[in-house]
Amino acid sequence: MPINLALGDTERPVPRWALRFAKALPFVVLPHCLWRLPFAFDFSMGTVDPSAPPMPWWAPAYVFGLSVLTEALALLCTGLVSGWGEVVPRWVPFIGGRRVAPLVAVIPAVLGGLALVAMFGLFPLAWAGVLPEVGYSNGWWMALARVCVTPAMLWGPIVLALAWAYYRRCRPA
Repeated sequence: MPINLALGDTERPVPRWALRFAKALPFVVLPHCLWRLPFAFDFSMGTVDPSAPPMPWWAPAYVFGLSVLTEALALLCTGLVSGWGEVVPRWVPFIGGRRVAPLVAVIPAVLGGLALVAMFGLFPLAWAGVLPEVGYSNGWWMALARVCVTPAMLWGPIVLALAWAYYRRCRPA
């Protein structure tokens, strides 16, 4: 039976902190996406690796695609605080207007959040000297890289928090 929630409406109120996190998430990952773009054109951004081969011909498409995918996934997290995350939009063929089972949204969000925590969790270990880190030609390039990458380390924990809030809000009463 189709359910009629207006776009943006949710059945139960969304916590204010979750709404703020979801809206901020695309901006949290944006510095990392922008920092990555010069590598597509074989600009090293101060990294020093004499054994690195030149960028292949497909690198610009790959790097731009990766940045677009990163932003798209960050925007997709707004579904955890929106009506379209609870009820499939009517324009979707065959399943439009039907309720989204909470675990259908929560399981991918938790798995993605854990993967992001594991992926970005290695950066502080490298910065502490526990793992090898990319070399930089000077401290300014290293500082720029850390300033751009550090906010992205919050992506995983934010997704996990949003998944928890979504589950608490959408679980059966």
